[in-house]
This record gives sequence, C-alpha cells and structure tokens, in this order.
Amino acid sequence: MSSTGKFEKPSDAGATAPIDRRRFLESVAVVGVGAAAVGWPPDARAALPSQSEAGPVRLESPATDFELNEITIAALQKAMAEGHYTARSVVELYLRRIDAIDRAGPVLRSVLEVNPDAFALADALDAERAAGKVRGPLHGIPVLLKDVVDTADRMHTSAGSLALMASFAPRDAFIVERLRTAGAVILGKTNLSEWSNARSTRATSGWSARGGLTKNPYVLDRTACGSSSGTGVAIAANLATVGIGVETDGSIACPSSANCLVGIKPTVGLWSRSGLIPVSYSLDTAGPMARTVTDAAILLGALTGIDTRDLATDASEGHALADYTAALDEDALKGARIGVLRRDMESNSPLASLIHESLGALESAGAILVDDFSLPSVEELQVPKAVVLLCELKDAMRDYLRQRGPDEPHKSLTDLIRFNRQNADLEMTWFGQEFFETADTTNGRETQDYRPALARCRSLTRTMGLDRVLGEHQLDAIVGVAANPPFTSDLLTGDYPVVRNSSLSAVSGYPRVTVPAGFVHGLPVGLSFMGSAWSEARLIGLAYAFEQAVRGREAPHFRPTAVLDKD
Repeated sequence: MSSTGKFEKPSDAGATAPIDRRRFLESVAVVGVGAAAVGWPPDARAALPSQSEAGPVRLESPATDFELNEITIAALQKAMAEGHYTARSVVELYLRRIDAIDRAGPVLRSVLEVNPDAFALADALDAERAAGKVRGPLHGIPVLLKDVVDTADRMHTSAGSLALMASFAPRDAFIVERLRTAGAVILGKTNLSEWSNARSTRATSGWSARGGLTKNPYVLDRTACGSSSGTGVAIAANLATVGIGVETDGSIACPSSANCLVGIKPTVGLWSRSGLIPVSYSLDTAGPMARTVTDAAILLGALTGIDTRDLATDASEGHALADYTAALDEDALKGARIGVLRRDMESNSPLASLIHESLGALESAGAILVDDFSLPSVEELQVPKAVVLLCELKDAMRDYLRQRGPDEPHKSLTDLIRFNRQNADLEMTWFGQEFFETADTTNGRETQDYRPALARCRSLTRTMGLDRVLGEHQLDAIVGVAANPPFTSDLLTGDYPVVRNSSLSAVSGYPRVTVPAGFVHGLPVGLSFMGSAWSEARLIGLAYAFEQAVRGREAPHFRPTAVLDKD
C-alpha cells in the first residue's frame, strides 16, 4: 500500500508496485472478476499444473465428466489405501478441475487462490502413508477454507478485501492447526461476501473486491448466498472434498441450502474462533460444509478442542466429541419429536410444496411432528441483534487486526473505512460501507446499550426461545426452511429478502445442521435442524436419517438460467 492509502499489488520480492488501475478495471469489465488476479500470492499459479503437465482438460459435461465427482472421504481413503490414487494425484485432479470450471467454462469464481504448497503437503502425506502411517480419515484429503481463516503460509487471509493484501497471517488459526495435525491438505481459500457481509446494509452475497461475484453452479445467474459463498459453490461443484465455512448468522446455512450441501453450524465454542477474521464475539463460529452428512460429521469431530486463545472453547469440555460418526443412524428419526417452524410454509408456493414433502418424509421415517408452539419472531430480535453486532464488530476487528503483525497497516475499523474510501473505485463499485461506519461510531462493548441488548438477545433465543420450546414440548430438534430458493444475483440493487430461520440458533449460539431437501425449478433448497447447546450428535443423527430417506443431493448442472415454465 502506498503512503496515500491507494492499493498496490504485492510483488514477489515483498516490495510494492502500483496497479495500472485503467487496465485493471478494463479487465474487470471484460471478465467480471473483481481483483482475483491481484489477490494471488507469488507462485500460486505454479501450483496449478499446466496443460503439458496434467494433460488436456476435457469437460464436455462439467456435472459428471470428472473422475472424483461426488467422491466421499471414505471412498477417497479406500482408493488411496488400495493405490488407485495418491494425495498428490488427488490434489492435481482438483486443481485441474478448478482451472477448468472455476476460472474457465462457467467461471464460478469460487476459489480466490490455491495453496502454492499443496503438492509439497500432499507429497509429505504420501510418504507417511507409504511408511505405514495414516493419521486418520482426513489424511491426504483436500480441504478449502473460507478466506477469513488464517493460514501461516504463502496464502493471504483477506475477507475478500484488498485492504488486507499487504500482510499475511502470522499464525495458523486453531482449526487450521487441527487440520494439519489430522493430515488434511489445505488446498486454497474461497471467495465470500466481502467482510462476511458485515460492511454494508445492501451488499450482494458472494461478491468481493478480490474475487468478483461467485456464481451458483446449479443456475449460474442465481445467488450462491453468503457469506460462505465460495466454499458452498466449490464443494458443490466438486473442487475439493470438503470445505470450511464461517458464519455469524446464516452464513453456513444459506449457502449450504443454495448449493445443495450439508452445513453444520456448531455450538459457539465447539470449534475455536482464534485466527478467524471476526464479526461478533457472541455469534461467530466456523463449521463444516460437505456433500454428505457423514463427511461433515468427520470434519466436525477432527477440529474440536480447547484453545487458550478462545475462552469460549472452555465450555466445550465434557461436551465435545473427537468423532461424531457414531451418531450416524438411519433410524434416528424413529420416535423423535421434531418441532416444525412453520414460517414460510403456509402457502401454495412450490417451496411450500417441497417442504411439506420433506415433512412427510420425516413422518414416514418415524418422527413425531409437533407444531403447537411459538417462538420469538425475527422482528423482535432485529434491534437488539443489530446493537450487539455493531458494538462487537468494532472491538473484534481491532483485536484481530492488531495481532496481524507489524506488516499490517490497518489496526482498526477506522483504518479499513479510510482504505475503502481511498480505493472506492475498486472496493465500493456496487455498495458502500454503512455498517462499518455505524459500528465505528459506537464505543464498542462499552456502549451503554450493548449489555442490555446482549441480554435481550440471549433471553429471546434461549430462555424464551429454543430452551423453552425444546423443554416444554420434549423436542429432540426444531426443523425449518434453511432459505428460500436462490434468487437472481443483482449487483445494482443487492440481495433480495432472504427467508432465513437461522437467527434463533445463531444468536443463541446453539447448533444447526442443514441438509439438502430437494429442488424448486432446479434451484436447491435445504432443511435445517436446530437444537439445544452441544446437541450436535443428536442433530447429526436426525439429519443423516433424513438424508438417507430423501436423497436430496444432486451434482450441479451449470445451467445459465432457471427454467420456470410449468411444462
């Protein structure tokens, strides 16, 4: 970055060189890719095999013409154990896939950068396997991370913003340390709604200045939802085996629903948040995004643990499991009492029809459906939640930025606001930074209204909300629509209103598991199972039984637009 605050591209030598803004903006106009080319670290492109190295990429039918299409962790482990694949060959196949459909073909723009050390990591893990050491189910498995998860390597962690391109994370996030210990190959970072949708009140989900607009692989002109848009798209499109999303409210559930994925939002504290670019101390958590409940459960257990850098993890002692696969029970719905959150179900819409079919599947699997209860509305939560988020954002961002090290020029929300203003032609082409600016006017958690608002949020979602209803009706879980079918992306006007039932579990800090339910005119829709604190195992069992009954997951077909004719 220059002394004027204008963005400059990091060079290979660590010095800076100014961007030719005119040429850059012309390239944006032609290909629609924010600053993806700018965001790549030195040698990142070298991690992708060339045509001569990898052979010709043939993708006549991107939905099926890929040998790792829809492969699971277990199937991949079996294939590597039998010598059909190595970790290196798997990485190579995924990188070719990224090159073929993320940067070419349908141009999904879901992956911001690939790990230039991916082959070296894979080779080391292959050597361990050859020597008879397999660390566990994630050994050699490629994982993609939302670009808010710190990695102490040659990849940036930027929240999709150009503002954080001048420095690198000095230390792995705790969950990344756990991934490395488990033997996973960190394949790259994924695009997102910039700053996890916390910058503006009218942002477009899936857009960032670094990556441009992520496309939904099912219908390319539809939203991928957010803010974990890139992770959702990449895993749906088979660009890696599993991925990690991060949410404050709905940022795992909504992109999981929109991309026909399983997404787990854990109890706050089950996974550490240290090393994540934050929005909220109270609500933030990372979680698995996968194509099956089994793969999501494997990833969930591998990354639990108490972290001294995140005191919220202390509460997980005695509750966290290192392996959630024992909860995978096809009969888990038999006799289960499931509360039905009927918001957005009582109409004759195609969405309502799909959800009613899903409820029928729950009953057929033996569940007892209960719907004679009431929960606080989204409207009741709106004001206190906004106060909490605004106040926590200011302090959390300051705390995070100050640990980025001496090379990071930005130390506060004020600095980020200034950067965006100075680089408005790149950062604020489509929307502003109203949320940032409002948060910066607060006194953080010392704001007079903060503690009453936090108490109100917890009362509404816990005491008067999930705890009350689950207890009074002896429910195993509450189920509701994860999100409406993906709407058409519109950079000019921002997102359309989204049907979300995520706030109860998000604001309470309680877990939620989202599972594909089916399609409405070719557009994916998911169902979310919500429960009490630390009820991940029970929810995983219920979600698995529903998954096996419905089989709602399908690979994407990369259609240019939705077919809405009734015929």
